[in-house]
Amino acid sequence: MKLTLILFEKSDVVSSTRWPMRILLASASERRGAILSERFSNIQQKALNDVDESVPRDTISEQVRQVVSRKAVAVQLDDDYDVVIVADTLVEDPDDERDALGKPDSKEEATTMLLRLRGGRHRVWSATMVHAAGKWHTSVEYALVEIENFSDDVLIELIESESWVGKAGGYDLAGMMGQYAKLVEGSESTVLGFTQSSLDYLEELQSLFSMSRS
Repeated sequence: MKLTLILFEKSDVVSSTRWPMRILLASASERRGAILSERFSNIQQKALNDVDESVPRDTISEQVRQVVSRKAVAVQLDDDYDVVIVADTLVEDPDDERDALGKPDSKEEATTMLLRLRGGRHRVWSATMVHAAGKWHTSVEYALVEIENFSDDVLIELIESESWVGKAGGYDLAGMMGQYAKLVEGSESTVLGFTQSSLDYLEELQSLFSMSRS
């Protein structure tokens, strides 16, 4: 699922900016920070505080969109950054399309989540909002992930590794779980924290900044 992209003219983006493009990632996620650092050079990362992520029971796409919208409202926009990014990711319960698996708060909760996901397929939903030139670009996408019916010994190892900490659904596809899970549909970036269309959009913005320098 994808929402409409808002594309800007070159003049809209570069009229009052400096090289290189200054990006603020309003998130505490180390994984999201690493993804952006692989692509862009001038990034600052700050966590958002006191954002209410409890939303009414609804489709997971709507839940993740509501949460990311609240993050967009909470972030402070100023002239120190050319681009501001907020994002959220939720795992859809394989047995209930209106029940989200968020970040587990304990080993027990992480174990329960992994037991629900083991040996089946589930959707992972990400929503990303990018602010540039006074406008927000919003996208919501999902990816389909299949997890092996791994042994109880593997389950214990996953829990003891604490790779579940801070991860929706209690696992990290780019970490240890990558040995037991595969992407069936969609983009890996969606599972790791950003919609693919938002990353593509950021690349477009970077190209416009590069053009403005030449």
